Amino acid sequence: MVHWLDETLSTLATALRETRVSSVELVEEAIRRHEARGRGLHAYKLFDAEGARARAARADGMLAAGGAAPPLCGIPVSVKDLYGVEGMPTFAGTVRQLPGAWSRDAWLVARLREQGAVFMGKTHTVELALGATGYNPNWETPRNPWDPSVHRIPGGSSSGAGVSLWEGSALVALGSDTGGSIRIPASLTGNVGHRTTKGRWPTDGVVPLSHTLDTVGALTRSVEDQVWFFGAMDPAWGEPEALVRQIAARAACELRVAVPRCGIWDACQADIEKVLRGALGELKVSGWRVGEVDGGLLDEAGTLYAIGGIAGTECAAFLERDLPGWRALVHPIVGKRIDTAAALPPDAYPRALAEMARLAARAPDLFRHADVLALPTAILTPPPLEGLDEPERYGKVNAALLQPTSPAGILGLCAVTLPVGLDATGMPVGLQFVAPGGRDEMALAAAFAAERALGGAGA
Repeated sequence: MVHWLDETLSTLATALRETRVSSVELVEEAIRRHEARGRGLHAYKLFDAEGARARAARADGMLAAGGAAPPLCGIPVSVKDLYGVEGMPTFAGTVRQLPGAWSRDAWLVARLREQGAVFMGKTHTVELALGATGYNPNWETPRNPWDPSVHRIPGGSSSGAGVSLWEGSALVALGSDTGGSIRIPASLTGNVGHRTTKGRWPTDGVVPLSHTLDTVGALTRSVEDQVWFFGAMDPAWGEPEALVRQIAARAACELRVAVPRCGIWDACQADIEKVLRGALGELKVSGWRVGEVDGGLLDEAGTLYAIGGIAGTECAAFLERDLPGWRALVHPIVGKRIDTAAALPPDAYPRALAEMARLAARAPDLFRHADVLALPTAILTPPPLEGLDEPERYGKVNAALLQPTSPAGILGLCAVTLPVGLDATGMPVGLQFVAPGGRDEMALAAAFAAERALGGAGA
């Protein structure tokens, strides 16, 4: 018996076009998996089974109409509850539904709807996307599915996204990435995540955290699926087959990767570092050129993200301008970060932006002898949810999760994370390939080659 939901997106696209399987069949199986696995995982703020069935029937109509069906037609997709989706409420992790303007299709949602993708529902997010742990005391915090005995964090802020992939209710999970909000939950749940280059895809229709740093993209179960999704969505490609061929060609060439000497690696948990160094060693054996580079710039960028107040200041300005009265509703664990930014001197925000520009101008130095950088995606085992309501502990965990991922946004870079093994606790370990801004295809090629060389370890 073929379990179609376990196939790659490219295989499914062919099967759907050849009517060997229908979208209705895929969606019914996705609903069954959600019902069987999702009860205690809490991936979704809203799971819309009936709506998904209707959308699947329309997708099958598109497939039956003849001609070349779009590459994501009929594919089940989950959507982070920051994105506007016509006909679905948006809460953005807050206690109150946002005004109707935030329930209109976001740019990426509209692209998927045009292709006939099937939206399964809205996945949980950290309130206003301001947090890396996944913890949201307003609603259910999704459970990391890799530990059946302890409720561990799933990573955030796209906290339900990776969980929806694990339970099998979606094959693509839309997220957003400001300081790491796609890559962190992807890493912690054993999935693949891509921070697209800032500005490559519009963030229209997505509740903003930081207009300076926000990007949109997706989590997928494999790099192969990520390449297919990117090729289907990116206006420069418009269809995935050509991108797949280019990525495969690049991946077959000698790749140069630099391991930065920086505080990120210094802070990495020993068992996680062992897995990552082992993976890099295997890649070197397979023909990669693995060297080192001074990564002090990454540490400077991470410090600026942590203390510069860019995201907090811009979030506060958005609330004041677009959601008056909402600030009083924000839970203290998120509100404190907004207040901290508001308490900075008046000139702190413009100075932070100027410093960001200065740091980003130095970013090309990191790639003088390398195509990509290799970094941990997470430097610690996802901790239990219990006790995260204590502010000091929350702050330490949140800062540790952002340390490896936040520099990419400050420096204008793109990045892809993929699973490469398990730590001593049996939780997934993610390896992050970081590429210069605008070179998303290079980051994808490195991850694609690594997935092939390592055999999808840890996935």
